Amino acid sequence: MRFRVLCAIGAACAATALPPAASALTVTLDECTEGADFIRNAALSRDNGIRAEEFLRRLEDDLVAIQSVPPALRWFARDGDDEELLRVAAISVFAEPRGADDHHRDFLSNCRAVVAAADGTPPRIATR
Repeated sequence: MRFRVLCAIGAACAATALPPAASALTVTLDECTEGADFIRNAALSRDNGIRAEEFLRRLEDDLVAIQSVPPALRWFARDGDDEELLRVAAISVFAEPRGADDHHRDFLSNCRAVVAAADGTPPRIATR
């Protein structure tokens, strides 16, 4: 039941997000590490009692607010694909609770694989 609610929240958030300015992931490998730290902190927040609805609402508010900043000056969320990568991982933190380091590792691996596929280089292996 809880998973369905989180999926519904995620779908609603995605459907109401502002249209993306581009259609490809634009994060760098360094930003993948920073994004993974954000996801680890989301898991730690979950472990310290923040409810999924509250965390995801704040994330969506931040993603909407950042739209006022030119894409070149943004951290991570330069386009809709970037936002979706972060959003899906944040939903997973609450829908599929695991340790913070596990969420960090999975996000880092996924993000690096997507970046590598976009630029044709092999992904780096996560060491954390």
